[in-house]
Amino acid sequence: MAKILTVDEMRAVEKQADAAGHSYAHMMEHAGHSVSRWVEHVCGGLQGQRTVVLCGVGNNGGDGLVAAHWLHHGGSEVEVFLAKARPANDENAARLVAEGLALHVVRDENGYEELANALAAADVFLDALLGTGTRLPLKDPLPRLLAAVATGLAAGPRRPLVVAVDCPSGVDCDSGAAAAETVRADLTVTLAAAKAGLLRFPAAESVGRLVIGDIGLPVGFAPLEKASLLMAEPELLRAWIPARPRSAHKGTFGRVVVVAGSINYPGAALLSGEAAYRVGAGLVTLATPAPVYKVIVPRLPEATWMILPDEMGVMAESAVEVLEREMGQAQAMVFGPGFGVEKATAGFVRRLMGVEEAPHPMRMGFGADHSASSAAHGWPPMVIDADGLKLLAQVDKWWTHVPAGSIVTPHPGEMAILSGLSVNEVQADRIGLAQRCAREWGVVVVLKGAFSVVAAPTGETAVEPFATAALARAGTGDVLTGAIAGLVAQGLPAWHAAVLGAYVHGRAGELAEEELQTAAAVLAGDVAQSLGSALAELNEKAP
Repeated sequence: MAKILTVDEMRAVEKQADAAGHSYAHMMEHAGHSVSRWVEHVCGGLQGQRTVVLCGVGNNGGDGLVAAHWLHHGGSEVEVFLAKARPANDENAARLVAEGLALHVVRDENGYEELANALAAADVFLDALLGTGTRLPLKDPLPRLLAAVATGLAAGPRRPLVVAVDCPSGVDCDSGAAAAETVRADLTVTLAAAKAGLLRFPAAESVGRLVIGDIGLPVGFAPLEKASLLMAEPELLRAWIPARPRSAHKGTFGRVVVVAGSINYPGAALLSGEAAYRVGAGLVTLATPAPVYKVIVPRLPEATWMILPDEMGVMAESAVEVLEREMGQAQAMVFGPGFGVEKATAGFVRRLMGVEEAPHPMRMGFGADHSASSAAHGWPPMVIDADGLKLLAQVDKWWTHVPAGSIVTPHPGEMAILSGLSVNEVQADRIGLAQRCAREWGVVVVLKGAFSVVAAPTGETAVEPFATAALARAGTGDVLTGAIAGLVAQGLPAWHAAVLGAYVHGRAGELAEEELQTAAAVLAGDVAQSLGSALAELNEKAP
């Protein structure tokens, strides 16, 4: 899995690689080739594509020159612009000249105009101007050069695909600051490891889809492996996708029980249940109050049902008895979406967790018999979300009452309730807080939001590479809980299920946005329906 590094940490890795015999030239060749493969992958081919490459003076510009060679080699019509003439001994520039490509040096207003005109007619723009060493504010002539880029990108009949090499020009790859002139990328091919600032705002606004490019380091290269913070990415996650043997039956892929919903939030159970099915669970049982069942039963005919007692449309405390009696074999439980926070449901949560004793009538000739009916019950691992988290927060040391292998999925507001901090404090240290809480609570924590953080009690931590408004919609959290539970049911360990589920969920949001052409139109149901496409894409071999 890809690592997340600071700029200094990445420089140290490159320095140690060079000392170990993996020269800077070797790494640059691999970097440029990797960028070209990603462009080819996203475009569906290079033949006939008109590509403009803008190269700066440093190693980032060198990566761009190598990428230009491979793009030209693959059939793209390539035009190269330089912020400054490359040294006479630059082998990558000389190779392009030998291949018949002109290298245009942007020296004056005529050069800016020439660059803008080329971009107006381009299909792809490769931004290799500024790399990870950028510090703000930008100095002349860089703002004027980037202004010419902006003019050209806006002048054509359609905006070309913008691909950033390592990082979009104009961002600080440590702090996440961004210049006003920053070029907004559709795809950023960051090299060897994700840079921490690319996962912070405002820089993240310009990153687009973030993928990892190869620089030719051997698998398991020790200086890189020492980094503890991971970015979820396809290469490793692909290996975690549960197998689908042809000899399988529904029991092979596990059963999820979705304990969710109330009369005011009936769709929560439906969305979680569909998501669990879409990621491959073999059987999904929706355990809901009767009024919810009547509303949603036609919408998910594949589900089985467990009708729970209710009080005015919300979970009644006695619903625990039905769950105990009817649960049977289940490998995962979704718990909390759409509960509401009424007193009856709070009692249901406390009793299910074994916090409150179950009332029994006085028996003739005997004393009162009170027992914590659920305390000894072996509930399966839970994926706990939404109102389930709010109600659990009312329980002293709630984490001592949840089953082993459980996962909590709070958004920043819910995390504030669970941790006793303000939302601003939560957002100020998302990674550190998720790690501390996972250790203290003994559960996997998925701190949702832009670049969701997934932390395990053992310290393993991954950041998801997604920040999309397509997921800023009611119900998408219910989809996430169902997806994670569906993967747990298929046998994945909790942290793997959470990382993979959050990745597939984030990518499904992006795919739904692409399908509908705007994030504003994406509904939670669209995200659930796109989970299968996200899984299929993940199964494809990366460039």
